[in-house]
Amino acid sequence: MNVLFLLAAGAAVVSSLAAITRSNVLHAILYLIVSFASIAVIFYLLGAPFIAALEIITYAGAIMVLFLFAVMLLNLGGSAIDQERQWQPLAAWIGPAIAGLLILGELLYILMRHWPVGKSGTIVPSVEVGRTLFLRYFIGVELAAMLLLAALLGAGRLGRRDRTLAVKQGGGHDADSL
Repeated sequence: MNVLFLLAAGAAVVSSLAAITRSNVLHAILYLIVSFASIAVIFYLLGAPFIAALEIITYAGAIMVLFLFAVMLLNLGGSAIDQERQWQPLAAWIGPAIAGLLILGELLYILMRHWPVGKSGTIVPSVEVGRTLFLRYFIGVELAAMLLLAALLGAGRLGRRDRTLAVKQGGGHDADSL
């Protein structure tokens, strides 16, 4: 188990770093899917198969489809990559790198202090997880759904081409001119 755990953890770290550093958005999304799958393997090895299945279904499935939909909706092209490189110089990576190293240090400290990780011994059925999630934490689930919907609508609005410019150039019709 330890070898498979270390392989999955290594794959998760490498694919997460690749997802962050890719300039092509589609490649970054594919690396992020690999990262989510690796994390699902880790959950499964730690004795949480239901959480592993939720990781695959929710993140690698639904959220990544939403990201791909937003990327296709925006259709920014190559000019957005050049603009992003101008906005994020190499010096902008110093703060997040230090924060990431601090979090990694804390994670290693916790893992070394509690190694080997043991199973809790209790198996929670998926029906109980569903009841708890949708009865006790109903408001949180609904707020998360509304937040995702607002983000999708905002991305669609920001990515839409300016129609007033097309009207001024004679490329479209305005409702006032009809």
